[in-house]
Parts: sequence; structure tokens; C-alpha cells
Amino acid sequence: MVQTLPIHLTAIAPVIAFLMASTFFIMRLRASKKPTSAKKIIIPPLGMSTGFLMFLFPEFHIPAAWAILSFLVGALFFSLPLIKTSAFEIKEDQIYLKQSRAFLFILSGLFLVRLSLHNYIEHHISVFQTGSVFFILAFGMLLPWRIAMLMQYKKLEQELKRNKTPSTAV
Repeated sequence: MVQTLPIHLTAIAPVIAFLMASTFFIMRLRASKKPTSAKKIIIPPLGMSTGFLMFLFPEFHIPAAWAILSFLVGALFFSLPLIKTSAFEIKEDQIYLKQSRAFLFILSGLFLVRLSLHNYIEHHISVFQTGSVFFILAFGMLLPWRIAMLMQYKKLEQELKRNKTPSTAV
């Protein structure tokens, strides 16, 4: 007979969230040491969008109003500080993500707010619905942030191209 340890999702979720946030911090620090590209900016929201497959299962279904509100909270309150603290710079004819201490502090603060909200909300709805709400909130945070980053990157990329092309004035 196979024995399993009792695992409570509500107890393990904050640990997993902390590990994911720590991984993100490390990735962000490493990203500023290498040139970036449009592909590196676009891939995270595309990869995360596969999480919407969770809604194929009835346990994860939530009312449309909850989904819209979650996305708007992510887009309006969580993405704006990230957009304000994410900037690029041109070094050696390549585009790099600037390191920002403010970004790491803001990301830590947002993580703590999100964790507190998560703990409060999970007492009122199911664990699966809580996961749905916070997945949509995270996507609402990520998508506008990455779109803003892509726009800023494209602007610098155009500037680089203008500076590289020799003047044709005679």
C-alpha cells in the first residue's frame, strides 16, 4: 500500500510563490548583464498565456466580473510601478535593461501585497477560484508591463538604427 503525506495547498502556496518570486529576482538581475531583444520581452506573456488552459476545468471557473476586475487590478495597480521602474539603456551599440534598486523594492512590495490579498481572498472562495483570480491578476500585471517595455525597446532600437546609418547629405 502506498502512503502519501498530507499536503495542504493553502500551506504550500506561499512557499511556492516565494520561490517563484526569488527566481524572478535572480532572472531580472542576470537580464541586466546581457543585451535584451524583443523576443526576450515578448516570451514571458506568451508563455504565461498557456495558464489559461486551467479554465478548461470547471473548478477554476469564476464569474466574468471577477476576471475583469482581477485583470484591471493587475493592469492599473500592479503594472504601473513596474512600468515606471523598467528602463533600457544603450551600451556598446546594444540595448540593455537598466538595473534598478527601486524595481526590486517595488517588486518585493507588490509580492507582499499580493500574498496578503491571496490569504484574505482564499478564505472566501475555493482554492481553485483563488488561483484563477490571482493568475488573471498576474497576467494583467505582466501584459501591460511587457507591452510598455516592448514600445520603449522599439524606440531605442530605432534610435540605434538612425545612429548607425551614415548621413547621405552631400
